[in-house]
Amino acid sequence: MLVDFFKKYINNKYFYSALAFVVWMFFFDSDNFREQIRLSQRINDLEKQKSYYSKEIEKNKSALKALQYDTAKLEDYARERYFMKKNNEDIYLIVRDTTNN
Repeated sequence: MLVDFFKKYINNKYFYSALAFVVWMFFFDSDNFREQIRLSQRINDLEKQKSYYSKEIEKNKSALKALQYDTAKLEDYARERYFMKKNNEDIYLIVRDTTNN
């Protein structure tokens, strides 16, 4: 009885048409399912990058605002970043060797 059920559908021309369509969509079409999955993963990666850079932009905006209006932070930034000093100070730079000899 089950064999007759499958024979009825396997001998149908629409079954072969549908099978050909599915095979074409999975393997041969330029917009096949593998390509769609790859593109959706790429979109997810780009959205993660977008959120990361948006957070970085906000952080940099707040740091810039702090540097514009707070002279103590501006002095700290200049000392750390550009090694600036006052006239009566000495600066010692410690450079660590990163090679493992």
